[in-house]
Amino acid sequence: MNPNTNVAVSVDKLEKRFGAFTAVNRINFEVNQGEIFGFLGPNGAGKSTTIRMLCGILSPTSGSGLVGGYDIIKQQEEIKENIGYMSQKFSLYDDLTVDENINFYSGIYKLSEKDKAVRKEEIIKLAGLEEFSTNLTKTLSGGWKQRLALGCAIIHKPRIIFLDEPTSGVDPITRANFWSIIKAMAKEGITVFVTTHYMDEAENCGRMCLIYKGTIIAMGTPLEMKTKFMKSDILEINVPRSEEWTEKLAAIKGVKDAALFGAGLHAVVDNAKEAIPAVEALFRSAGASGYSVRQIQASLEDVFVSLIENYDREHPAK
Repeated sequence: MNPNTNVAVSVDKLEKRFGAFTAVNRINFEVNQGEIFGFLGPNGAGKSTTIRMLCGILSPTSGSGLVGGYDIIKQQEEIKENIGYMSQKFSLYDDLTVDENINFYSGIYKLSEKDKAVRKEEIIKLAGLEEFSTNLTKTLSGGWKQRLALGCAIIHKPRIIFLDEPTSGVDPITRANFWSIIKAMAKEGITVFVTTHYMDEAENCGRMCLIYKGTIIAMGTPLEMKTKFMKSDILEINVPRSEEWTEKLAAIKGVKDAALFGAGLHAVVDNAKEAIPAVEALFRSAGASGYSVRQIQASLEDVFVSLIENYDREHPAK
């Protein structure tokens, strides 16, 4: 990595087309060294295609990019040698033991015999796998496999690591433990580029961008996403039989959308001060009781749903 720059990853007008389909549409962004950067969006938005281009696996149709100072078009092999990559598929060999998987990846990354022994010990400790080192990998639970896969991805001490849906399919406690490891890595100056569907996880990112239909539609810190990019107000509504109220609430003037959120409802409204009395009037006229309506700060999930719906309204399908 160029020691004279604080930028770990940068792309300029990056595009990838498959025939007539544009998977990634001339996107631009930079990721700083030591940053946890969230690359978020629904399925099919272009996240994995972008990661594959940044990792030197897929060549762009047009545009340019640098990863750790290496050109994503001309220096793909150098990029592969200097980054870590982990996907939701975990890329492990089930018929090898934990030790053997670590040995295999040590060989792939051409570690010296001395470094192999040191890194194996460090990885097993990091992953908490001391008791399982001789176990076949296929006998491990999803959470232990996840930790082993992360260890194998960083065995060569990369300064940049790409995590593509790394916590898909594991339980909340395992996800929380995994993110503790990620945050510790970032404190050591490692750049973490992560995609996730879990909005609670996205709160761990220093910055994030939302990609949709191949286009970046918002970028900022979690707080900026919930304030700067959220033009609407959010109401938290608790009412008995909440699932019966979504259509009635959405029909109120100034209410853009109402949807179930946990045990209650979230409503996206133009103006909370005007909408709250209207919602309460609806409940009174229907004889409802035990309800509450209050304005809250938008969650990241609220923000992303709102931004995507706005984008679709402004860019109707042809």
